[in-house]
Amino acid sequence: MASQELNVKASGENGSDGISEETLKIIQKQGTLGYQIRKSKTSYFMLAPYFFLFFLFTVLPVVISVFFSFTDFNMLELPTFVGWRNYIKLFLEDDIFMISLKNTLIFAVVTGPISYMLCLLFAWIINEFKGVLRAVLTLVFYAPSICGNAYLVWNLILTGDRYGYLNGILLKLDLINEPKLWMQTEKYVMPVLIVVQLWLSLGTGFLSFIAGLQTVDKSLYEAAALDGVKNRWQELWYVTLPAMKPQLMFGAVMQITQSFAVADISINLAGNPSVNYSGATVVTHLLDYGSTRFEMGYASAIATVLFLLMVGSNKLVQKLLRRVGE
Repeated sequence: MASQELNVKASGENGSDGISEETLKIIQKQGTLGYQIRKSKTSYFMLAPYFFLFFLFTVLPVVISVFFSFTDFNMLELPTFVGWRNYIKLFLEDDIFMISLKNTLIFAVVTGPISYMLCLLFAWIINEFKGVLRAVLTLVFYAPSICGNAYLVWNLILTGDRYGYLNGILLKLDLINEPKLWMQTEKYVMPVLIVVQLWLSLGTGFLSFIAGLQTVDKSLYEAAALDGVKNRWQELWYVTLPAMKPQLMFGAVMQITQSFAVADISINLAGNPSVNYSGATVVTHLLDYGSTRFEMGYASAIATVLFLLMVGSNKLVQKLLRRVGE
């Protein structure tokens, strides 16, 4: 609008459709970053505290971690630059890391999409209810993700004797002849961890979907009906999901982070290390070197690889979500 007004003003002054040199300079000045910052200085001032904290506690630690990943650093001596040695050791010599990486990728590929779809599905169903009932159902589904005793409950269920709830039920139904050592048997560890993660997955992403569904403009459904949308599934794909893309993106980021950063579940249920490292993940391997051995350079290399995995997965999901509603 400003440039159009300047064009009109210049045309009136010059008596022609051309733009004067002075007007052109003003337009170019308005397109500079410095001008935009000065114009919106109040907004930038309000954002400054968040930006400062974000830079201090997120951006700066990531940059420092990347730097330390190229060093040998034990927290007692000054870091020594070793180049790519940590990464070479990580991929060519560290067999446990390769097991952890495989487990993490399996875990992320299985739990990430399934938990994401479950969050969206349950949010969509619960949103159909009204008032107090919707609030109660939201709390019921969200509660496991914030329950501090969740691992205690699952440890009771998975106890490896006949007093464990799962063993007791299976023995009573004659489905097994003797108690199973669920978390001490290699083939059971990963499936159990996946089930527990799915049970805990209705967290912040789930709440964001609930909020997004409640903010969709109802008039869009009426317009869609006039355009030929005939059922609820078409409404979901062509109206609801495109209208809540910011929430879908936020939920995707949260689910990716949870899937790749899993550690507490494995440590509390399978131990660290787990039997034959069947429950080991990249984060448990990172904690081993960072919190136990204090080899911070090597731990930083592991953290950098994990960071790149998360960023790559996030970019892929964003690309897929852009196609929603097409």
